[in-house]
Amino acid sequence: MQQAAIKQATSSRWWRIGGALLTGLFVAYLDRTNLSVALPSVAQDLGFSGARFPLMSSWVLTIFLIGYALANVVGGVATRKLEPKTVVMASFAIWSTATLFAGLANGVAVMLICRLILGIAEGVYWPQMSRFVRDWFAPDELSKANSIIQYYGQYLALATGFLLLTPIYDTFGWRTLFFLTGAIGLVLIVPMYAKCLRPRSEAPFAESENVAAVVPLTFNAVGGWAFVLLVISYITQGMLFWGITLWVPMAVKSIGFSGVAQALASSVPFVAAILFAIPMSMISDRTNKRVLIAGLGLMIPGAMLLLLPELHSGYAKLGLITLALGLYASSYTPNIWSILQLTARPSAIGSASGIMNGVGAGGGGTIAGFMVGLLYRASGSYMLGFTMLGGIVIFGGIALLASGWIVTHRKPGSSVSLQY
Repeated sequence: MQQAAIKQATSSRWWRIGGALLTGLFVAYLDRTNLSVALPSVAQDLGFSGARFPLMSSWVLTIFLIGYALANVVGGVATRKLEPKTVVMASFAIWSTATLFAGLANGVAVMLICRLILGIAEGVYWPQMSRFVRDWFAPDELSKANSIIQYYGQYLALATGFLLLTPIYDTFGWRTLFFLTGAIGLVLIVPMYAKCLRPRSEAPFAESENVAAVVPLTFNAVGGWAFVLLVISYITQGMLFWGITLWVPMAVKSIGFSGVAQALASSVPFVAAILFAIPMSMISDRTNKRVLIAGLGLMIPGAMLLLLPELHSGYAKLGLITLALGLYASSYTPNIWSILQLTARPSAIGSASGIMNGVGAGGGGTIAGFMVGLLYRASGSYMLGFTMLGGIVIFGGIALLASGWIVTHRKPGSSVSLQY
């Protein structure tokens, strides 16, 4: 009865907390992907087109992920006892300013610095979302909250972002694109966070500050060896996600799409991710087999991508990439953060999230960004890199299933094991 009363009294948190963070993550992904849309003109204006394009493009695209990786790990630990509302507002203001300055870049060095700052600030920001979810939503609401905030915020931006950003870029140029995306954060998101987000002291499910202060951050607190395997699986999904996301506008262009068709083709895999999310969420809720569904969500799409060399039509390649990315995203992404939040100690959620996202998305994404770019330079095809990513994520699915096995056998009959 008491928990039901708490839920009723805090029903507005779905709009104030969930809605605000979804909107913020939507804009954050516009800031991450604007360079992928504008890359040809940026390369031309900053002097790395031609033979230098594959290597320098890899650097300007992935330096964001280098900063992101380091800041997720360090920021997740360093901000453990700080107010998450303050951290997200400061982070958003910093990277939005860096995005504005990127629009003024007159050389590669300035662009690299701005993208590095973007990665650092967004890396500090990401773990705070898990802190908000764990503090403001009950255990039986975690999957729904993670889907609303992280899944839909991320994939709505990717599904519509290329369609929104490409016409702006085509009409006004890349500098205006950077000015606009940076200004949105400063003018809209930071003030919205100040008004809508609430301090942790008001959160209905937050761990007592006295308890959190005395609980050490240990290997077991973040989940032990099951957490290590979880991170390994996340490294492989980070490679798949960023290896495709960073290069998809150039990849679809290389297989015959241009202009408006290029923007549409770049968005289609992420539209599929949104459409597949509803049935996959229903299956997850009904079966409670989060680890199994997420593990297969890496292995089956990985097997699909291994078939890319057998296809010769550009439409067939795009169709296979769309099915693989849609199935992976809808099966893996909504479940993985619930798995983490149910296995790590509440006081370690921010730190564990930062470590997993930093090493996984940041580290894995950096490797994949360079791998796809360098394989393109060697072979003239982006598809070779995508095929290799398919083989890698199959291994990640196996690691995730092993993580679930450890948890269920260490804690038989517990509420955590039932969620697996």
